[in-house]
Amino acid sequence: MVAVDGLGECGVIDLFRQRLELMPDMSVPFGDDVSAVPIGDGEVAVLKVDMLVARTDVPSRMSLYDAARKAIVMCVSDFASKGVQPVAALVALGLPKCLAVRESVVEIVDGLNAAAREYGVYIVGGDTGEASDLIISVSLYGKACRSVLMLRNGARVGDVLAVTGLFGRSSAGLRLLLDDNDVCVVSSKTRLVLEGAVFRPVARLVEGLALSRSGCVSASMDSSDGLAWSLYELMRMSGVGFSLNTVPVAVEAVDFACQNGLDAELLALYGGEEYELVLTVPSDKWEAAKKAVEDVGGMLIAIGQATEQKEITLQVDGKTRRIELRGYEHFANNSP
Repeated sequence: MVAVDGLGECGVIDLFRQRLELMPDMSVPFGDDVSAVPIGDGEVAVLKVDMLVARTDVPSRMSLYDAARKAIVMCVSDFASKGVQPVAALVALGLPKCLAVRESVVEIVDGLNAAAREYGVYIVGGDTGEASDLIISVSLYGKACRSVLMLRNGARVGDVLAVTGLFGRSSAGLRLLLDDNDVCVVSSKTRLVLEGAVFRPVARLVEGLALSRSGCVSASMDSSDGLAWSLYELMRMSGVGFSLNTVPVAVEAVDFACQNGLDAELLALYGGEEYELVLTVPSDKWEAAKKAVEDVGGMLIAIGQATEQKEITLQVDGKTRRIELRGYEHFANNSP
């Protein structure tokens, strides 16, 4: 028997894909950000489940309120990447005995409700049970026209590669939170921003819906497992490579890296839990896509283009550097 930690998350999913009897003519390929079931007249019910586990997903000093809020954001971000408005959620809650007290449960419920309403979702039911660790499993439901879903498999050679924000804040923030001996050097202002990125992440739902309405996106996914990981997933699903001309690093991550002898680009590429959208747009639709996002108060940053060569590279100052496949993967031995 192969140990789960030898398979990695992708290996576990591949086993499901190989051994399950898959639904014929699936509206969304197995392994995309969400799943979908046809409900008639060209519409699909869009479904997503994501699980937050305290040991791996809740850093020190994160409140139960913020942990519960994050559980919702994790799911909503996947809907954002498909351009779908979530409507309802079910929540399954596993509670250790030490948390099965009124104050803790109230904090969790308030965090769940606040995040759900922030994104236009109602929690309509769920389940509770005893567990050895805090587990919050969120299932989201929405519906959309099948034709407007922004899947992972549509990128084509020459498409503009873009993201909805800057990277590296959450990676730097997590390092700060794990810095028990206060070795990291950082100003109080920057610390507030970096730790806030960890405690209060934001799903780009407004931007995703605007991009879907624009009809300009050829492929899209969320970046919760890291920017580099997302690029490799888009490459795998779409069959194209990517040449980057910049790494979109947040200024706070640059400051943190400079003060602590770190590489800011590595923080941005391999941090994870940024919840930005990574997407491709045909070059003739770029200006329309950019305007659609800016019109709702967001940003769309071009960072490269899709290439025929199936590799991920960074072109800077006339030099080419290959971007390695790294990022957070459950059960994997090489997770950062």
